[in-house]
Amino acid sequence: MSDSVTLRVRSIIEALPTYKAGKKAEAVDALAPYKLSSNEIALQPLPSVLAVIERAAAHINRYPDPFATELMSALAEKLKVAVDNIAVGTGSVGVCQQIVQAMVDAGGEVIFAWRSFEAYPIVASIAGATSVQIPLLEDGSHDLAGMAAAVTAKTKVIFLCTPNNPTGNVISQSQFDSFIAQIPTEVLVVIDEAYVEFNRDENAVDGLTSMLAHTNVGILRTFSKAYGLAGLRVGYFVGPKHVAQAVAKTAVPFGVSSIAQAAAVESLNSESELLARVEAVTVQRAECEGQLRALGVALNPSQANFIWWPLGDRTDKFAQLCNDRAIAVRAFSGEGVRISIGESQAMQRIVDIVSEFMAQG
Repeated sequence: MSDSVTLRVRSIIEALPTYKAGKKAEAVDALAPYKLSSNEIALQPLPSVLAVIERAAAHINRYPDPFATELMSALAEKLKVAVDNIAVGTGSVGVCQQIVQAMVDAGGEVIFAWRSFEAYPIVASIAGATSVQIPLLEDGSHDLAGMAAAVTAKTKVIFLCTPNNPTGNVISQSQFDSFIAQIPTEVLVVIDEAYVEFNRDENAVDGLTSMLAHTNVGILRTFSKAYGLAGLRVGYFVGPKHVAQAVAKTAVPFGVSSIAQAAAVESLNSESELLARVEAVTVQRAECEGQLRALGVALNPSQANFIWWPLGDRTDKFAQLCNDRAIAVRAFSGEGVRISIGESQAMQRIVDIVSEFMAQG
């Protein structure tokens, strides 16, 4: 078949940024490879979750429940909200796209901090919306004053990622309260809490409470991080009923598989066991941050399952050194590296690599 010059894709697609997933680590000599470039939980799913997955796999000849009825009911019970306040989708990325498609007409504006979750500009562009990127403050936190000042009559959605990916900073409750008071009620403010389970800052914004207190606030969460279901793709939105129902309408039919639904429900049933794992990650995070600071590394405390090191123009050099030692980290060239918390052996190797890097000057 010959190529045709008459078929043309949408012009916006040609300029669409490509989502950059974390690279796989490659073995080097006798060193075991460790992937710390994606914000995953290194531990395997709980045995009870694996058992549910195995049982659900026996029925993959059937379509999944398009309404995720059991999962929606379990989430409603956990969050103490009505089922109508919830919409599910294929991970937080999928739900992000559903939100923008539901709320933003072509030419509308979506405001978010930058750098933040890489999917924001992608989903905005796909919907024909305009991305309004507000640079982070020097400490890696959201410039809420700048975001509020950027609101126009075209603004439809604002994403607040807290803890922020990749810097790990949180927005405090007082900061959010001051911010939301400046935002018109016709603008949807989405508190993206993909990493909320790892947060240990008591002053951080409470997304669910804030959502219940305002008519234009929603929260976005995922089973990919703390619940260890990154490969199954389950995320959800909680917000005003009419918004949640609109978000549900924009979902890909049957997008959340029966296996994913079953695993998510069992994960909620086993939440105390899973959250014990999360606590272990936060302890490991604090230990690693302490070791790196002892080496002279300047770090802001992270409230996520990763550490952010703003290395500027030394970013690529450090990432290459990690790669040479069979460790994959997420490098943002010219800005910094995000290091996910992984196996204890991996984190010790990171400390050793940083020590070597610092010695090199």
